[in-house]
Amino acid sequence: MGRRIRAQRIGRGSPTFRGSLKRTISLGYPSMLIRSSKLLLGYVKELHHDSGRGAPVAEIALEDGRTFAMTAVEGLHVGQIIEMGMEASIKTGNIVPLEKVPEGTMVSMVELKPGDCGKLVRAGGTYAIVMSQLPGRTVLLMPSKKMLEVSSKSLAIIGAVAGGGLHDKPFLKAGKKHHWMKAKHRPYPRVRGVAMVPAFHPFGGTRKKIGRPETVSRNAPPGRKVGLISAKRTGRRKR
Repeated sequence: MGRRIRAQRIGRGSPTFRGSLKRTISLGYPSMLIRSSKLLLGYVKELHHDSGRGAPVAEIALEDGRTFAMTAVEGLHVGQIIEMGMEASIKTGNIVPLEKVPEGTMVSMVELKPGDCGKLVRAGGTYAIVMSQLPGRTVLLMPSKKMLEVSSKSLAIIGAVAGGGLHDKPFLKAGKKHHWMKAKHRPYPRVRGVAMVPAFHPFGGTRKKIGRPETVSRNAPPGRKVGLISAKRTGRRKR
């Protein structure tokens, strides 16, 4: 019989590994409304904690009474005036097109495509840096240290996402870590593959080293598909 390793059992989505992540607030600013007006004003009505989300959420109220939610950036406070549009100033919390953002500015909640209401850089403490402006395109340095080109018409929030110190606080108890990992669809405690016997993991049979390359082909069978799957490079990236 083949090995039913942990990666296979997690992928099947059984009750043991089923995630309980429940986010109640949907993020996204009114992209079309912001584009149609040169300067749109709003204010921070309230800051919320969304279950399962590491970053706080800011509720923005517009002049006509409509509201929307976006990721709160560092330094944002209740009552702050938010400017949106082509004529908005480059200040923390304002929503502007990337073509108006100077190089070296930190941005968050970036639109991958104009009109998708912000899909990139939304995790707590993350930010992208505007590296250069090209004709119709903007080059961003992502939190993963990769370069990404997006449309200069895409909207973004000035500033880094708040909640960056989330992982600095110790859990203190194993029970808190268990519930946190359960909500993120991950089992806890997580046993190392090299600490298992060969019947339960391809890396098993030793507690010192794997004994073979950690990289594995994309076409490997399910019982062998663990480690660095179809890795183009390994090791720490030099900054």
